[in-house]
Amino acid sequence: MIFRKKDELEDLPVQARERLAQIVEQYLTDVDDATRRIVTAVAGLLAKVAYADGDYSKQEEVAIRAELSRVHGLSAAGVDAICGLLADHISQVALLGDHDWIRDLRELATRELRLEILEVLVEMGVADEVLKHEEQTQLRRIAKALSLTQNDYNAIQAKHRDKLSTLR
Repeated sequence: MIFRKKDELEDLPVQARERLAQIVEQYLTDVDDATRRIVTAVAGLLAKVAYADGDYSKQEEVAIRAELSRVHGLSAAGVDAICGLLADHISQVALLGDHDWIRDLRELATRELRLEILEVLVEMGVADEVLKHEEQTQLRRIAKALSLTQNDYNAIQAKHRDKLSTLR
């Protein structure tokens, strides 16, 4: 068969999203469900920002690996599994609607944690040394969806002013 059925194409992102959650659950066993949902959301949003410009660079993969390595209780094998999924399927993960991840973060994370997550996401955006317009747009949208203000976003982005593509 030359063409996939439309239903099969629509299922690919859902399968990638479910696989991300399964990997987090498999490798992050000593925490509660809320923590696993937060980690899944952060991993998914990291993928969205990394792929916002349509490219997943080696620097972005290294940045995701470094951020996931900071998660208490997530083994190196778990980080490898998540990074392997993203290496193979980042477009499917990144192109998903992120409303579930955003909802989980708004419900489960304090404002301080949401600010920290936004900072991690901005760091992802500058991993390749340039914060491109597409990444800025994605980050602003995520900040607003996380019930953070434009001032919150501006303060975090200001740390990387030299990397803004609009200034280059």
